[in-house]
Amino acid sequence: MNFPLYIAKRYVRSKSTQNAVNIINFITFLVIVIGSAALFIVLSAFAGLKTFSLSFTESFDPDLKASPVTGKIFTITPEQEQRLLSVDGLAFYAKELEEKVSLEHRGKNHIAYIKGIDSNYTKVTGVDSTLYIGDWTINDTQVVAGLGIANILGVTINQFRSPMQIYAFKPGKGSLSQTMNTSTLYNQLPMVIGGVYAVEADLDNKYVFADLRLTQALLEKDSLSISGINFKMDEGVEPSAVRSEIQSILGSNVQLKNRQQLNSTLYKMLNTENVATYLIFTLVLIIALFNVVGAIIMMILDKQQNSKTLYSLGTTIKELRRIYFVQGILVTGFGGLIGVLLGVLIVWSQLAFSWLKITPSLAYPVKFEFINIVIVLATILVLGVIASKIASSRINKKLVDL
Repeated sequence: MNFPLYIAKRYVRSKSTQNAVNIINFITFLVIVIGSAALFIVLSAFAGLKTFSLSFTESFDPDLKASPVTGKIFTITPEQEQRLLSVDGLAFYAKELEEKVSLEHRGKNHIAYIKGIDSNYTKVTGVDSTLYIGDWTINDTQVVAGLGIANILGVTINQFRSPMQIYAFKPGKGSLSQTMNTSTLYNQLPMVIGGVYAVEADLDNKYVFADLRLTQALLEKDSLSISGINFKMDEGVEPSAVRSEIQSILGSNVQLKNRQQLNSTLYKMLNTENVATYLIFTLVLIIALFNVVGAIIMMILDKQQNSKTLYSLGTTIKELRRIYFVQGILVTGFGGLIGVLLGVLIVWSQLAFSWLKITPSLAYPVKFEFINIVIVLATILVLGVIASKIASSRINKKLVDL
């Protein structure tokens, strides 16, 4: 048996004759348990928040989206559409036309975006699952608007006698001052809100979903002009597998972005917050593991006579240092393992019983990820090795000389 490991295990299990040393050892072990449990819980909470935040984008964003490299509009020909239908791994695609418009209802105004969509749009995104009230009915007379827009304009669904007015500037050149008749500046379209969606504040204030052909007519665009194409892959097919084929069909004037690229700012923010939180809690663990250094030094002083005896029996200074080094690793390792198990239990209870809630109907999101267990244990062990090395280095020949 490894001699330093054998002695270290005995030191971990045995109690000191001095009660103060026992209390310090217990507090040190408790700090490691609490610190590792807290780190795991926080990482699981941020993983849950990340999934919860990105669930909003999954409702609106497709697996892959095509948009123009320059400008707002590009064209797609019937031949290109026919070629898209033959792409292996591509389940559906949906065209859209998006532009900023002015909305008005009974003297109340709001600037938003009209998004003209075709019948396949709900097949490539889950936007219809966000419906708050009404029906997802989009035709020549009805649109679907965000909850924020409905509240700002004071409009409800199915107001056929008092429809919402949509104003879109006509395409053209020249300044407004050069146009004498302001009624020719914009096109007007009265529309009834048939349904209202609700996701989050920014998106709820942003979009009015309308029929693609109607939107093209409102913006005075031809039937080939669109601002984007949304793609949904077959089950189990990654967007990268068909990206190059779609790109070759659409040409170099169109760029393709996956869901992460479409929300690059959000992904960067969430990842930065996750890393920052990990570093902050790691700093707390570093401070807490100074207790390990102090506890091992107290143990060294408490076991000084034992160390002298072992030294007299032929144990080298290097082996004595290794005894206390291994003892520190055992304490931090077991403490970290128990802390992680405690954290897993708490996260599991939140997933199972939702005892912590943001609102009466919304549980605080957490997500169990095995990688977080690895991260916590690796962090604890690395810090434990450093702390144990520092403390065990206090063993020297002067300490054990008779």
